[in-house]
Parts: sequence; structure tokens; C-alpha cells
Amino acid sequence: MTSHAASEQERFAADTEPFRRELVAHCYRMTGSAHDAEDLVQETYLRAWRSYAGFEGRSSVRTWLHTIATNACLTALRSRPARLLPSGLTGPQTSPDRPPSTVAPGEVAWLEPLPDTWTAPTADDPAGAVIARESLRLALIAGLQHLPARQRAIFLLRDVLAFSALETAAVLETTTAAVKSGLQRARARLSEVDPDPEDLLEPSDPRARALLDGYMAAFEHADARLLEQVLRADATLEATPFRDWQAGRAMCLHVLGTYVLGTPGDWRMIGTVANGRPAAAVYRRDPAGTLRADGVVVLDPTAGGVSRVVKFHDPALVAVFGLPDVLGD
Repeated sequence: MTSHAASEQERFAADTEPFRRELVAHCYRMTGSAHDAEDLVQETYLRAWRSYAGFEGRSSVRTWLHTIATNACLTALRSRPARLLPSGLTGPQTSPDRPPSTVAPGEVAWLEPLPDTWTAPTADDPAGAVIARESLRLALIAGLQHLPARQRAIFLLRDVLAFSALETAAVLETTTAAVKSGLQRARARLSEVDPDPEDLLEPSDPRARALLDGYMAAFEHADARLLEQVLRADATLEATPFRDWQAGRAMCLHVLGTYVLGTPGDWRMIGTVANGRPAAAVYRRDPAGTLRADGVVVLDPTAGGVSRVVKFHDPALVAVFGLPDVLGD
């Protein structure tokens, strides 16, 4: 590599790397998938490098990168179904006398959680930390998937990234009138599927950590009484790939106690943070006695207890959080 090429790559990295985490968050909001977001950010940087020599600074580097990333997402989404949670398919389970039913493999594309380590802002940007956390709520991400892809992009560019109507129109190669109309429709639809967020506790709040510890202990000790202390009376529980989900502490406890908790030692959990919420990587003991990755659970903690539990039954997600597939005793 010549010194000129090396210096060009260094200049490209200096110009673009500060925006990588913001781009990961943007692509995740667009797709609802950590895996897809990672791939699309890599594609964004490849496209950006190929066109870097012709970048003349007519827009900021941030706008330029988001233009590339947004259009990469829109292209990818043409051939991909919207990612959902069980609550996006049907109403809560009403019969306690049958086990929750699963969805056939491939019938639904499921939403995925996002590790906070992928998007954590720098220490000198505390305001950014709050904005990023709220814009990555699972309820919001799930709600966004109900929007057509271009409406989703308009909403994210305008209301999350604070692009102007003119900038957004340039990114999407449309008119400001179309942007304003699309934003109005997106806001109206989101107000239907994503209610105003509760006063949720930050993951660093000792009360949030105590709730997570209590939830993990309930599973590790197979103790439904511990779960009763953790869950709020109006708590909801949903888990992929199950079609059914539960509303109300009594129904949640019945399903977990009857079909899930098992015996002490069946489960092990490691605390983490996902989508700005307390979470845990989940391990389950197999018939041979080995603790194997089972998925990730994300909690919504409030001052009155956990209001929502979302469990993602996908062993591959544990590796996304940097944790091993098999856990030693």
C-alpha cells in the first residue's frame, strides 16, 4: 500500500468512525435486528469508502453516511418481512388451561434485542446517552416495524436524528411536502401501536438492578414466590417463538410456574443491558447436565416492579452479547 493510500484510509477512518455507533442504532431501528444492523453498517462503510474520493463536502459527513445507511436499509427491507413480537400478532392469552402455542419456523420474523455496548455513547456525551436509550426501547422498535419502510425512515431521520425536512428529503430523494406528510402519518400510526413510555428506571438505578437480580434468582431457584415479588400486578410476558403472550401477574406466574421454571439448577442467567433496559443472557441445562445458551430476556423496570418481560428464545443471541455458548458450573 502506498503512503498516499494509507493516508487516505486514515483520513477516511478519522472522518467516519465517530459515527459508527450512531449508524448501528439507526440501522437497528430500521430493521429490528442486531445481526442485520451489523451487516448493513459494514455495507455502509464499504459503499462510503468506494465513493470517498468523490465526496466533496456538499453535506456533512454525518448526513452523507446516514444517506448511504438509510438507502442500504431500504434496499434490504424490500425483500425482508417486518420483524415482530408476539404482542404484534394477537391479543393476550385468555385460557390458563393450555400451554402457549409456538409459531411455525419461518412463519414470522422475530424482533431481536440490541446490546447496549454496541451503541454506548462516549463519556463526554451524557445527553446522547439518554436520547439513544429512549430511542431504542423495544416497544418503540416493535412499533416502528408496523410502518412502511420509507415512513419509518422519515420518522427516524426527523424525530430521532433531528434532520431537517429539507435534509430528509435529500436523503430519500423526495420532496419536503412528501416528508411532512409521511411524518404526520408515521406519528399517527406510532401513537396507536406504541403508547407513551412509562417512567422506567435506568439500568444503573439500584432498584432496577434489584429487580433483575430477583428475576434471575427466581429462575435459578425455581421459585415462583420470588417472581411474584418482582412482577407488577399488570405485568406482561411475551417470548419468541410463542404466538401467545400473557397479561397480568397471575397469568404470567401461572405460565412460568407450570411450563417454564422447572427445578432448581435448570437455569442460569448472567446480567447485562439491552435496549437501554436491564437484561440477562439465559442458559438452560440440557439432558446431559450442560448449561447451554437459551436466549436473552429484557425487563422493563419501574418503581412498582417489572412491568414487561420479553424473552428471546434464540441461543445465537447470547454470542451477540459477547458471552459463551456453554457455561461451566
